[in-house]
Amino acid sequence: MKKIGLFPGSFDPLTFGHLDLITRGSALFDELVVGIFTNTNKTSYFTPEEKSALLKEAVKNLPNVKIVLQPQVLTVKSAEDLGAQFLLRGVRNGEDLTYEQNIAAMNHHLAPTIETVFLLSDPKYTFISSSMLKEVLRFGGDISTFVPKHVNQALKEKVKQFEQ
Repeated sequence: MKKIGLFPGSFDPLTFGHLDLITRGSALFDELVVGIFTNTNKTSYFTPEEKSALLKEAVKNLPNVKIVLQPQVLTVKSAEDLGAQFLLRGVRNGEDLTYEQNIAAMNHHLAPTIETVFLLSDPKYTFISSSMLKEVLRFGGDISTFVPKHVNQALKEKVKQFEQ
C-alpha cells in the first residue's frame, strides 16, 4: 500500500522551517501532499493560488511532493479524500507540542484511522513562525535568511502593495 502523508498549513509565508519539514517528510512517505489550508485566526498576505505557486517553485526538486489547495475543508476530510493515512505536523517547542497534541486528539476523534506524525523542527528553525516574520517585515526588518529567495521577493512586492 502506498504511504501518503498530508502536511497541512497556511504557508503565509513559506519559510525554510516549512521546507525542512517538507523535505524530511518526503523521505518518509511515498507521496507527500502539501495542503494549503485557510487559518481563520490569521490574516494572509498571499492568496491560495499565490501560495501554491510559491510552494511549487520551492519543491520542484522533490518529485513525490504535490501541492493542493484546501481552502474550506477539515484537515481529516481532506486527508480522507486524498487517500492519506498520515498527517505530518512540525513541533518547534513545548508550546507547539501542547497545541499540536490537542489538534491530533481532535483529528483522531474525527478520523481514527488517520495517524498524526510529529517531526521536531531543526533547532535553527525553532524560533521562526510565519506570523513573526510578517511582523518583522512589516516594520522594515530583513527576513531573507528565513525564507526562500523567491518568497522574499514576493513578500517585498506585497508590502509595497499594502503601503499604496
